[in-house]
Amino acid sequence: MSDNRKTEETLRYICTMIGNLSGVPIRIYKNRSLIFSHSVVWLPVDPICLCEDEILDIRSHIGYYTAQFFYSYGIVNYEDYSIISGPTRLTSARVQELRELAFLAGVPSEETDAFVSGMRAVISLPLESLLQMLLSVNFFLNEEMLEITDLTIREDEQQMYNAQLGREHAEHRYDQDLLDPAAQEVHNTYRTEQTLLDLIEKGDVGALDEWLKDAPAVRPGSIAPDQLRQVKNTLIVTATLASRAAVRGGMDVEDAFSLSDAYIRKCELLQTPDRIINLQYHMVLDFTSQVSNLKLHGNSSALAAAVAEYVRHHLSDPVSTEKIAEKLHFSRTWLSRKFHEETGIPLSDFIRIKKTEEAQRLLRYTDKSLREISVYLGYSSQSHFQTVFKKQLGVTPMQYRRNPPDRS
Repeated sequence: MSDNRKTEETLRYICTMIGNLSGVPIRIYKNRSLIFSHSVVWLPVDPICLCEDEILDIRSHIGYYTAQFFYSYGIVNYEDYSIISGPTRLTSARVQELRELAFLAGVPSEETDAFVSGMRAVISLPLESLLQMLLSVNFFLNEEMLEITDLTIREDEQQMYNAQLGREHAEHRYDQDLLDPAAQEVHNTYRTEQTLLDLIEKGDVGALDEWLKDAPAVRPGSIAPDQLRQVKNTLIVTATLASRAAVRGGMDVEDAFSLSDAYIRKCELLQTPDRIINLQYHMVLDFTSQVSNLKLHGNSSALAAAVAEYVRHHLSDPVSTEKIAEKLHFSRTWLSRKFHEETGIPLSDFIRIKKTEEAQRLLRYTDKSLREISVYLGYSSQSHFQTVFKKQLGVTPMQYRRNPPDRS
């Protein structure tokens, strides 16, 4: 038997044992081509298709990648082979998140439920546990005795930072002593930041829109060596602060962090400062709109919030007043009447509005067909989806896709 054949059999055995032990899918690639996969759960489509190239681009002996919805993958490289384990995450994903993941991965609609069930059956592991498992594989294959901190913390960089930042802090204190009071006003962000975060937390889209038109110029200081990295880092900081303000305003923690993560990933793909600044503007309005939707035009009663939360996490289902009433343990008649009294919006209209908003997002930011979008959003047919969409916005879905407004 050739050494190559023996190597592949050994790797297959190792991966099968690890997959059975961990409950997490695992694969073997040779020169970037898949030659083996093993999973104790069945998935109609492997979600690694959404980030396969990015993971295989990791060329160190061992590494990791964080994908959509905070799913982690670990990789071990050995000669021409790559072993990839994942996806897994610390806590189970929501059904709506998994339905969106299935949609993005191109899972056929008739197999979406099977995909969701399979993903929920994958064992949840923290990233550290996934890496510890692969550290043993790396030791066996590459004969490297590494620790978790070897993958995330570099001692040489820590020593460099100690020396470099210590010197910079000393120089900064010296420079500050020489500056006149006016020059020390370089960081004028705090008051502006607090105003922005307060508007996000309140979900006041109108006030935010007006404030942004005349917002003072912000000088955040130098946080990067070049202009492009500076604006990217500024967006990342803004996303972090905005997500927390949105959580204080009532947005679900996972939803807020997932939205922040999505904007940061989008930001890293852009290569001109003006596009990043526009993305940041849209991001701030998006977080504020999310909070506004939860508060339902200023009303944040427990009932209204519960209904909004249910609708937002079941957008890919055929949501109805009956299903919401059943979930919240109310009668359909009482729920419809009470929701209308508290929000001024008929519940059926609210459901239609939320589905249309999600359709707008998918039409604008994905290349999914009208049929795929209509199925994903739980419409009985594509024609029904088109009718509802046009009634709500006055244009057909295709007209919207060809000519979307500046903001949606």
